[in-house]
Amino acid sequence: MAYVLQRIVTMVPVLFFLSVMVFGLIHLIPGDPAQVILGQEATPEAIQQMRAKLGLDQPVPLQYWHWLQHVLTGNLGQSLVDGEPVSHLIAQRLPVTIELAVGTIVVALLIAFPFGILAAVYRGRWLDAAALFTSTVGLSVPPFWLGILLLIGFTVKLHWFPSSGYVPLWQNLGQNLHAMVLPVVATGVREAAVLMRMLRSSLLDVLHQDYVRTARAKGLYGWVVITRHALRNALIPVITTGGLQIAGLLGGLVITEQIFALPGFGSLLVQAVFSRDYTTVQGATLVAALLVVMVNLVVDLVYGVVDPRMRLGKESR
Repeated sequence: MAYVLQRIVTMVPVLFFLSVMVFGLIHLIPGDPAQVILGQEATPEAIQQMRAKLGLDQPVPLQYWHWLQHVLTGNLGQSLVDGEPVSHLIAQRLPVTIELAVGTIVVALLIAFPFGILAAVYRGRWLDAAALFTSTVGLSVPPFWLGILLLIGFTVKLHWFPSSGYVPLWQNLGQNLHAMVLPVVATGVREAAVLMRMLRSSLLDVLHQDYVRTARAKGLYGWVVITRHALRNALIPVITTGGLQIAGLLGGLVITEQIFALPGFGSLLVQAVFSRDYTTVQGATLVAALLVVMVNLVVDLVYGVVDPRMRLGKESR
């Protein structure tokens, strides 16, 4: 518990620093939100009035201070474009991206673990060669290109899956899964290739350790040694890589969301940047940063479950 509280406390300065960076950088983007809202034909007087209404005529540090005061009370402000509360926009879009990210990791694990373990156990044989070839293909094929191929093959040609649309999980489970199969496969293949290579490399190192040889010398069955002894100790770098992948997916699924017409979090952020919606960009980026920090915290906690020596940040000596 003390370790968890310590990590939570360290999150505060990180989030504060990120909020300052985001707030400062977003104001460096060329363009005026008032001009975007009113259009190109707006008069300078109307633009100035709109800037005053939005609070954009104040110094940037003062704007940040007012925004931070609202954030500390849980108010992320209102969109400069349509007046909707930013928290409401995020609540609508974020579940889509989280579902897509979780589905991507599930697909990646289902592919990476069997292939990665077999590649390490049968190193130098045809199974290893097949796994390495599969991972190379997965790393080489961009997710957006694979997504387009999946749409052409399974939607246009076979009519098995819808080309676009999203139904929330809690409204209709069947339709939701039907619409999410192709997106999670398109993004999961690449993530599986990364995890597969990491698992194979880590497991190969562990299989040459003395305790593994001792377990085999005692007559333990080969797969028992691998699953109970070797695999657990090989998971630490895999967990690290998986955590980084999840963190990256939370903000890196924009292209996939665009291809499959998914109303996700990444699409919201991109639209806000193009429309110079400062408030939405700031709120969405802050939420994304918070999610990344929380993912890192969960990864550290999983370390302690997999390897008790790492609990509370103290390795056994």
